[in-house]
Amino acid sequence: MIPFLDLAAAHAEIGREIEEAIHRVLESGSYILGRELEAFEADFADYCGAKFCIGVGNGLDALHLSLLALGIGPGDEVIVPSNTFIATWLAVSQCGAVPVPVEPNAATHNIDPSLIEEAVTTRTRCIIPVHLYGQPADIDPILAIADHHGLPVLEDAAQSHGARYRGRRVGSLGDAAAWSFYPGKNLGALGDGGAVTTNNSAIAERLRVLRNYGSRTKYVNEVRGTNSRLDSLQAAILRVKLRNLDRWNEHRKVLANLYLRELGHLKAALPAVPEWADPVWHLFVVGLDERERVQKKLHEAGITSLIHYPIPPHMQQAYTDLGIPQGTLPIAEDLANRVLSLPLGPHMNLADGQYVCQTLATILDDR
Repeated sequence: MIPFLDLAAAHAEIGREIEEAIHRVLESGSYILGRELEAFEADFADYCGAKFCIGVGNGLDALHLSLLALGIGPGDEVIVPSNTFIATWLAVSQCGAVPVPVEPNAATHNIDPSLIEEAVTTRTRCIIPVHLYGQPADIDPILAIADHHGLPVLEDAAQSHGARYRGRRVGSLGDAAAWSFYPGKNLGALGDGGAVTTNNSAIAERLRVLRNYGSRTKYVNEVRGTNSRLDSLQAAILRVKLRNLDRWNEHRKVLANLYLRELGHLKAALPAVPEWADPVWHLFVVGLDERERVQKKLHEAGITSLIHYPIPPHMQQAYTDLGIPQGTLPIAEDLANRVLSLPLGPHMNLADGQYVCQTLATILDDR
């Protein structure tokens, strides 16, 4: 069996370091906020090329609290990709704002900057580009549009730890960037976790207050905040994993290049990588006709594959109130019907990658 992602393999490789980090936290007696979190925040900010990092409870909170820190509220509109995980939309809704979807580039699956301008209205207050599947969105033209209209840009970087856009790390390009450390991410905790990076000291300070009950000083509450703090244990674990992230990402690239080379002759839409993008291959997503048949055959051959994502946000029951009819966003809908994610991870060996390629070729040739 070839798993989609082998999470236990990371512990097998660096388990002793992780256990030492956990033991250090247990002995410290400090489990919420404190020095361990501050150390990770400094490490991750430096890694991203950002001035500040604020650890929070999860990726959705990172998005939601960032929007609150940017002043987004009821009645505002926020431009989002039509093709993304629903968390991007949910964060907007949690502020009382309205997500306004923009279609992706069909080749890269990321938001198409050329379509953003026409989505801007007098109620638009923010743009959220998502660096989907570990590939950076084309951020410079998005920043230009945002600057023209006086709008902040919030990067959804939940899948792109370490990715570069024109040589610059994502996470330091917009006004703020929201991160997820869900265990399956390139930089994953042993539970939920998230963070926001920013170069804006005022945004950073607002986030520190919002994540901690609206409080700077204990029992003194300035605003109606929430409880969303990356705990010391997860911060310590992430510090260990961060030291290995670039090496793990490089192995993901080796596997992705194997897929690109070996699958290029097949009747499948492979990921398109612009010359300015340096992705970290959180996912390797192909487009297929007869996806269900192919996925079933892969499963029978012992290969686990997943679909990211089978239902676009505008077609989810959660967003029926927006009244966006089927067919309104045809690119997102077509991708949802065709995409399939192949196994890929930092501990997957090349022989297994070759087996995936050979098996997929056999399935696609057997029609």
